[in-house]
Amino acid sequence: MALLLLASIAVSMLHWGGNAQPSPGYYPSNRFKPLPGFYHGYSNLWGAPHQIVSGDQSSVTLWLDRSSGSGFKSNRPYRSGYFAASIKLQAGYTAGVITAFYLSNDQAHPGSHDEVDIEFMGNTPGKPYRLQTNVYIRGTGDRRYVGREMKFHLWFDPTVDFHNYAILWNPNEIIFYVDDIPIRRYPRKSADIFPMRPMWMYGTIWDASAWATDRGKYRVDYRYQPFVSRFTKFIIRGCSAFAPPNCRVAQSSPMGSGLSPQQYSAMRWVQNNYMVYNYCTDPGRDHSRTPECY
Repeated sequence: MALLLLASIAVSMLHWGGNAQPSPGYYPSNRFKPLPGFYHGYSNLWGAPHQIVSGDQSSVTLWLDRSSGSGFKSNRPYRSGYFAASIKLQAGYTAGVITAFYLSNDQAHPGSHDEVDIEFMGNTPGKPYRLQTNVYIRGTGDRRYVGREMKFHLWFDPTVDFHNYAILWNPNEIIFYVDDIPIRRYPRKSADIFPMRPMWMYGTIWDASAWATDRGKYRVDYRYQPFVSRFTKFIIRGCSAFAPPNCRVAQSSPMGSGLSPQQYSAMRWVQNNYMVYNYCTDPGRDHSRTPECY
C-alpha cells in the first residue's frame, strides 16, 4: 500500500511539478476589477443551448456533446488590453476537446485574420492537459499560416479548482499569464509579424479531434459527454477600437511595459520546467518564416 502511495505521489509530481510556484511580484488579476457581470462584456456567439450564465452573471458554463459545442464573444473589438478569466476544466477522458480563451478578428477579416490563443488541449486519463499558446498574423490555416506555438504542462491540476489565465496585448508586446505568472512574452519586432488590427475576445469549447491530442490519434469519445468548462472572474481592461487615441494601455509590469526582473525569473522557471514545445527550436519548422526566432 505504501509503495502504491509513493508511486502515485511520484506521478503527480511529474505531472504537476515538484517545485514551489515563484512569486512574480506583480498581480494584474488583482489590480484590475472583474466585469460587474458577464453580459457587461460578452454575449453568446454560438451553441446557446450549451451555455448557462449564472443568475448573478458572475460565471458561465460551456459544454460540448455530440450535438454541439458553445462559445461567447466580447461585445466590442479592442486594439489593446488585458483580458482574463478564471477557468476550471473537466477531469477524466477529454481527448480531442479544446477549451479556448483567445483574441481574434476572423469575422472582420475572413481569409486573412489575426489570432492570439490560449488553448487547453484535452488528453486521455492519467495524462495532463497541455496549454498551448499561439500567435499568428493574417493566416487561415492554409499555406500562408505560420503558427507560433509554445506548449506547456501546468504545475497544478486545472480540473480541481479555478485558475486565472490572461492575455495582455498592446502595441509593443503580447504576454500570456497563468495565475499572474508570465509564461511567454512575444515582443513586437516588426509590424509584419505582430497583430495590429482590432480583435474581439472569445471563449469556446469544441471538438478538435483531427489534431488536438497526439495529432489526432485520440479523438473525442462521446461516451464521456458532456465535456464541461467553467469560466468566472472576467476581466477586460482595454482600449476598444472606438476609444480615443489617448486611451491608456494596461500595464504588464510595475515598470509599465515589458517584464520586471522578478517576472522574468518566474517566466524562466515555467519555461525551464514546464514548456514541452517551442516552435523556435523545432528542427522541422521553416524558420525563414519566423524571423523573430533569431
